[in-house]
Amino acid sequence: MRAKGSTKASKKSSSQPWLHVDGTEIQEFGTVRTWPLALSEEARSYSCERLNQILADTQILYALYKKHHWLMRGPTFYQLHLLLDKHAEEQEKLVDLIAERVQTLGGIAVGDPRHVAEITVVPRPPNGAEEVPAMLSRLIEAHETILLAAHDAASRAAEMGDDGTNDLLVSDVIRTGELQIWFLVEHLVDTPLVETPHNGHRPSRRGARSSK
Repeated sequence: MRAKGSTKASKKSSSQPWLHVDGTEIQEFGTVRTWPLALSEEARSYSCERLNQILADTQILYALYKKHHWLMRGPTFYQLHLLLDKHAEEQEKLVDLIAERVQTLGGIAVGDPRHVAEITVVPRPPNGAEEVPAMLSRLIEAHETILLAAHDAASRAAEMGDDGTNDLLVSDVIRTGELQIWFLVEHLVDTPLVETPHNGHRPSRRGARSSK
């Protein structure tokens, strides 16, 4: 409350939003701020660097899952269409977890798709549709790239005392990736649903009564 007799002019409020605001960059990518996390700057910087690489690759993996979800075809279309979308949702959650870990450590998480494209090591697929086995193989290979980095980064983070990053990589990134790979590789096994014996006779069913 302004004192009586004050001549100071009050600032007039306005509901007009600020448009076309241009500002300066207040923290550069690749730097970390100082947090009271009981972790050295070296440990936090290392974890942010490794996490950002995994984050970029995970964002590409998410995009690949959506692309192949849309372009899936063939007799297993319905099953794979749904499976790939489920995996995409799980990868999207990982993207958020990894990014928030980078921010928690005082770093800057890579988010712009153009920046992601500069960082990722996951090979770019053709713009068009590929055969189903090729699309599944691309997903598996992208997973393996992320898992190799996650295993190495998790071990190093643990050595540097960053248990939070180690836990995220092991409990979330690695375990999710391993499970998703299992579901993918089983679709690449060439096993028929029904196999006819060489003698041309159908196998007898268990418990079936013998003919008289």
